[in-house]
Amino acid sequence: MMALQLAIWGAWAPKLFPYMGMLGFSASQQALVGCCWGIASVVGIFFSNQFADRYFSAERFMAVSHVIGGACLLGAAFVTQFLPFFLFYLAYSLVYVPTLSVSNTIAFAALKDGKDFGTVRAGGTVGWIMASWPFIFILGAHSTAIDVRAIFIVSAVISFILAGFSLTLPHTPPKTAEHDGVDALAWRRALGLLKKPYVAVLFFVTFIDSVVHNGYFVMSDAFLTNRVGIAGNLSMVVLSLGQVAEILTMLVLGKVLVRLGWRVTMIVGILGHAARFLAFSLLADSIPAIIAVQLLHGICYAFFFATVYIFVDDAFPKDVRSSAQGLFNLLILGVGNMVASYVFPNLIAALTGADGKVDYQTLFYVPTGLALLGALVLAFAFHPPTAAPAGSLEDI
Repeated sequence: MMALQLAIWGAWAPKLFPYMGMLGFSASQQALVGCCWGIASVVGIFFSNQFADRYFSAERFMAVSHVIGGACLLGAAFVTQFLPFFLFYLAYSLVYVPTLSVSNTIAFAALKDGKDFGTVRAGGTVGWIMASWPFIFILGAHSTAIDVRAIFIVSAVISFILAGFSLTLPHTPPKTAEHDGVDALAWRRALGLLKKPYVAVLFFVTFIDSVVHNGYFVMSDAFLTNRVGIAGNLSMVVLSLGQVAEILTMLVLGKVLVRLGWRVTMIVGILGHAARFLAFSLLADSIPAIIAVQLLHGICYAFFFATVYIFVDDAFPKDVRSSAQGLFNLLILGVGNMVASYVFPNLIAALTGADGKVDYQTLFYVPTGLALLGALVLAFAFHPPTAAPAGSLEDI
């Protein structure tokens, strides 16, 4: 499930913004497309995740969503004007983004121990890599927009496969709240937990880190091809090296969480972002260094975002688990994505000289500073009710 779920995303994500540039979309138009996941995350909180929590079995929700999503991806592949592309991508976002929360729900419901989630989520990383590497052969070193639209076609095919496979997943029924006096609106109960200081602090830091994380996908492919000098059909492979490291990091995440605890593990994850962007800023002339620093992605993602998902499953009531995951996905995939999609294309435009060259050194200082801010807030203001997940190294 996780492999196919993330393969859908991984097939198009690294090339989305370069592709829109090939179609001639302005920075503002690209930002609007980037806002689609933010819109989908908000809609997901109030409608999609509510259905998955209260009315609809999770595996059937997945199946229906991925059929619709695959059709929308095919539509996006064969239009070149902004408005129809935007509408197809928005419709795809509305059905795909909630499935990221629901797939987490299915995983946590089927696992005996939530700390095992890192191992399961590593399957998603494998899927992302599997979706990226075939583009060595599908794309050329200097591909046209007609070539690059294959990212959506491949993604659509994977979406249809996952739709069928979802019907074979463990039955994950909705949790009704009628018999125990729990709020029937799962999203309202999940939002109410933001009153707890440690949840509010984590929510704020997740927003910061999600802007930095999504900024990486907005900027990195163009940076590798235009500044570092890596061929266009190899850039996705270079970026996928981070996912290779992510697999290894996910496999040890449970042990790291027990040894370091929630706060230190998350801080290390955010500092990984700072180190990576600082290397982008200062070492752009060294291809080996830029390739090697991609390996930090495993630490960035697993030690922060996967840890957040595990923490949410540990700290939030089980009857609102989809909505709770959706609440943080609102930041990770939605608001953070929206802000990154607006800020960084416009920063790139502002830092582009008359010769057409981007001042990447200055550009990458911005996400470096944001990551350092997030680490400081976690260090001094995040005080979770438990220092680490329950358990010991022996039972992981």
